[in-house]
Amino acid sequence: MERKTSFSLYSDFEKCNSIESKFYSKYQVKRGLRNSDGTGVMAGVTNICNVHGYLIDDGEKIPAKGELHFRGYSITDLVENAAKEDRFGFEEVVYLLLTGDLPTSEELKDFCSIISENRKLPEDFFGDMILKAPSINIMNKLARSVLALYSYDNNAEELTAKHEIDTAISLISKLPVIMVLAYYVKLSHFCGGSLVLHPVIDGQSTGEMILSILRPDRKYTREEAKLLDIMLMLHAEHGGGNNSTFACRVLSSSGTDPYSAYAAAIGSLKGPKHGGANQKVREMQDFIKDSVDDWSDDGKIKDVLSSIVDKEAFDKSGLIYGMGHAVYTLSDPRAEILRKYAGIMAQGTEFEKEFHLLEAVERIAPEVIAEKKGDSKKICANVDMYSGFVYKMLGIPQDLFTPLFAVSRIAGWSAHRFEELVSGKRIIRPAYKSVFKSREYVPIDKRK
Repeated sequence: MERKTSFSLYSDFEKCNSIESKFYSKYQVKRGLRNSDGTGVMAGVTNICNVHGYLIDDGEKIPAKGELHFRGYSITDLVENAAKEDRFGFEEVVYLLLTGDLPTSEELKDFCSIISENRKLPEDFFGDMILKAPSINIMNKLARSVLALYSYDNNAEELTAKHEIDTAISLISKLPVIMVLAYYVKLSHFCGGSLVLHPVIDGQSTGEMILSILRPDRKYTREEAKLLDIMLMLHAEHGGGNNSTFACRVLSSSGTDPYSAYAAAIGSLKGPKHGGANQKVREMQDFIKDSVDDWSDDGKIKDVLSSIVDKEAFDKSGLIYGMGHAVYTLSDPRAEILRKYAGIMAQGTEFEKEFHLLEAVERIAPEVIAEKKGDSKKICANVDMYSGFVYKMLGIPQDLFTPLFAVSRIAGWSAHRFEELVSGKRIIRPAYKSVFKSREYVPIDKRK
């Protein structure tokens, strides 16, 4: 039964928390830590990652081909060389992010062994922390599980290099296992599905291991595992300014333990304006598929996209999800890589027509947006345009789209936490200007 109250706890929510927009201009507050041209406010320096999408010339933002570098190495080179050598690359990327250098063959072999050895969860962890408290959202379960692992660490508050590295490797190893277990518990508890519990096989890459314990029959092809491996590589890191990484750095700057910092990053990534955006993209793509009877007809695709931009269709937000990015202008290198490998996987399968539909959306959307909004701003497809499609081809349920992002991105969060602890030195504490006028205290018997 809903409780009735005599006070304005709920009714004045908007009024109490509204600030007039004039104050943001008056005090030159950069909302979202963004400059007026959409570029980010400089909040730090880093040796970990460079996200390049534009040039600044005499104060003007000039569109440029998108580039993404991990520790100085192009993500394209990292992906392409792993593919050329017919091997998995995610573990190599993790090693690179954590140590700053690419591993030798022997170093990579040892590192993969360490990750494999760390996959096992603490005794009774599954029963106590996952099975007994099912969650409808897997991201919340990941955050809770990370916090819970603090209790199994006898040195959880130790801020030494060894403990930080060991903790990061432990979480990078365990998070994929927790993700799949949490999914099946949710399926069983809320959806009437079967509780599938496969043991982890030693020596598998992260991509292989995920498919092996996720699929009821444990069967997968090497090509499928390599495509998932590419997804993990692409999502492993994206600079210090993205919301979840910045959240991790903010908490780390306070001196808190690693479990608290990584759990906060997971909470940030869950948001629909961040990692959760991939589900919105997939929902919009399903709407387009249902609304266009001929996927090869550009005119019909354009009509549907126009109705979306006009806020007449889909969620009436006016946004074409999967298009546009805060940094990239002419191209998102992650989307280009994913388009290539998704196309290869889709060729000759039931997914080929859908792949070409997404290509058409990517090609037509900028034209529609320019016509409707009269904006000449360059806009490109982002990685989410193809990520959900890839997951669909791999038979991965939508519940795991964002959790898979977290499973990968914890590598980048770890690297940024290390850097913050060593080089940050000061707690991150930006200023907020109070715009409330002073008021005289009114005795309780005189209040109206």
